[in-house]
Amino acid sequence: MINPFKTKRGLGRGLSSLIGDTKSTIMKNKISISSIVRNKLQPRKRFEKESLEDLTNSIKERGIIQPIIVRKSKLDNKYEIIAGERRWLAAQNAGLHEVPVVEIEADDLKSLEFAIVENVQRNDLNPIEEAQGYQRLIDDFSYDQEKVAKFIGKSRTHITNSLRLLSLPKEVLGLIEEGKLSQGHAKILVNLENAHFLARKIIEKKLSVRQAENLVRVFKSSKKIKLISKDANLKNLEDDLKEKIGIRVYIKNKKNNSGRISFDYKNSEQLNRLIEVIKLNY
Repeated sequence: MINPFKTKRGLGRGLSSLIGDTKSTIMKNKISISSIVRNKLQPRKRFEKESLEDLTNSIKERGIIQPIIVRKSKLDNKYEIIAGERRWLAAQNAGLHEVPVVEIEADDLKSLEFAIVENVQRNDLNPIEEAQGYQRLIDDFSYDQEKVAKFIGKSRTHITNSLRLLSLPKEVLGLIEEGKLSQGHAKILVNLENAHFLARKIIEKKLSVRQAENLVRVFKSSKKIKLISKDANLKNLEDDLKEKIGIRVYIKNKKNNSGRISFDYKNSEQLNRLIEVIKLNY
């Protein structure tokens, strides 16, 4: 018989290990779908419509192969999902009234651990949901990045890079959650002031990660031109001279009050007029 909780290699402790840590495990044949409620700690927020439809069709054909892991809810006669919310949703869509479950004893930490491990193993979480799950372990249950890495079975670098995504602007986070921007693209935008602008450019131009890195490199290496506003008095003087002689005048004044005055004439007539003005006045 296939172990429904068989752990993928290299993915930390895995579901089977977590189940072994619990005080008791009760295999129930089936319970009513209506007696099951969502897990408030579930890190996954988005369920792709097409993927859910595929699972619904599979359940209609073959039923639920892997049971849903639940714990007793604080609500009377209810069970809270620890792992398997997607299967629960698909079962409802398939018109099932009962589903197979495994009931375990688990506190909030264990419940969150289960949910994260299952989703990471199945690659069901988008990069932001994954990062938020790790952050929840750190904030609410005093994990550090090293402990998260060992628990999940990922490198410390992966955990660090994942968490850094949460510092991106909310507009960019939304693009990642919607699947418009990959994690590879997103990580090169971290700590950039114009991250949202660059993200839109990456999507618009359909850039690869390598091309996006080159784009970011150009923005980082280009010198910022400091625009110095012209002194209002000089601007007024330029306008006055233009009005008197009919020629555009430019005045550049340095800090030591030295500088240059230039005239922008368009034809010989304007040049002759300028010469006449100078001769008449000086």
